[in-house]
Amino acid sequence: MSNLRAPIVDREELTRRVLELREGGAVIVMANGCFDLLHVGHVRYLQEARTLGDVLVVGINSDRQARSLKGENRPIVSENERAELVAAVKGVDLVTIFDEPTVTELLLAIRPDIHAKGTDYTVESVPERETVLSYGGRVAITGDPKDHSSTELIARLAQD
Repeated sequence: MSNLRAPIVDREELTRRVLELREGGAVIVMANGCFDLLHVGHVRYLQEARTLGDVLVVGINSDRQARSLKGENRPIVSENERAELVAAVKGVDLVTIFDEPTVTELLLAIRPDIHAKGTDYTVESVPERETVLSYGGRVAITGDPKDHSSTELIARLAQD
């Protein structure tokens, strides 16, 4: 399904599209994050996640939630621009912005077959693990070692 830029859709449209894709036999993978200051670690996480199924859906934390998670001066890049950047990553099929404190509601709305998280987690430590298991999905860890971060990039820039 990949194209030059994945569609950015709201929850209702995402749910409709995922249902159609699933009815067509597609394995749905979902990844999520803030993706503030997109870097190689993000790209590697998303591209490996895409190899686990037929369709990669990416949930992006809203500006309000990113601020809550990362601090008052974040995000650096607005939610719409972060969504556009993630949508341009090869292998990303659908992008949505979510405003809840956790990704649980989005998981329950689309019930991906696989919920991919980065290497800062283990399968056992993923906060949404029980939610994913409750509907028959599985959790997978993807990406390279967690030695890239937007927070570290921002700190390095502040030193210059």
